[in-house]
Amino acid sequence: MSGPGWHEKLLGGFRKTSDRLLGNLAGLSLARLDEATLDEIEEALIASDLGPATAAKVRARLAEGQFERNLEELGIRVIVAEEVAKVLEPVAKPLEIEAFPRPQVILVIGVNGSGKTTTIAKLANQLLEQDYSVMLAAGDTFRAAAIGQLKTWAERIGVPIISGAEGGDAAGIVFEAVKRATEIGTDVLIVDTAGRLQNKRELMDELAKVRRVLGRLNPAAPHDVVLVLDATTGQNALNQIEVFKEVAGVTGLVMTKLDGTARGGVLVAAAEKYGLPIHAIGVGEKVDDLRGFDANEVARIIAGVEDVTHG
Repeated sequence: MSGPGWHEKLLGGFRKTSDRLLGNLAGLSLARLDEATLDEIEEALIASDLGPATAAKVRARLAEGQFERNLEELGIRVIVAEEVAKVLEPVAKPLEIEAFPRPQVILVIGVNGSGKTTTIAKLANQLLEQDYSVMLAAGDTFRAAAIGQLKTWAERIGVPIISGAEGGDAAGIVFEAVKRATEIGTDVLIVDTAGRLQNKRELMDELAKVRRVLGRLNPAAPHDVVLVLDATTGQNALNQIEVFKEVAGVTGLVMTKLDGTARGGVLVAAAEKYGLPIHAIGVGEKVDDLRGFDANEVARIIAGVEDVTHG
């Protein structure tokens, strides 16, 4: 599934975290794994955005002392890879399309600039490749640009879209979309939503209204509430999960913009802290640059041991 192109892009996407981790570990005197050194290793992991919980687990494993005292830096990195994989494995879950009756309604949320609209197009494309029929709904009615962008994408990948005028009633558009998708038996309806976080109350009201409308037509909808996060924002991404979980009842995440500038370690911190499914990660602009990921592969890249055989 992951051809060399994808692997190379993953390497690029997590390079900053990996380089930072290796740089932070490189200066340590690992000859003695005493308390002070263990403290330093733990700090190095936290400084690499992996999150305090994962750092504490790695420290605990090293402190167990089942390792020779003159543990090489590589040995430490292998342990980091193993602990990171343990955190990522339970959350690496692609979106499953299993709603009956159809459509499965996926509400996509995220702050403006997180790559939300592009992610919707990429998700739609992924589902088309799996032979599902897809419809889009332009529920981000506050920005004409968002409506225009989604329309362009819908045309490009060849899926129907329900949209209205800028400033229109998002709930009305969503109602129309669910009705239409149900009539024609569409498998998946992906709904774009407004990404304003400045006024939490307004956003809450808007999403609550959209949910009410959905519930009237299909009590199980929305089946998924997917939050799109921009990996370049580092710790700020974690704050967004906190807010959107409360506001929108997030059921899963997509992490975008894992390129050379990204703080990819935040993927691990998010998994550790929230345990929400991470349906896909985005490593570039192309339509197939968004995919599910292999927890082991990502863990080994982050720890800088992707070329080392498991020992």
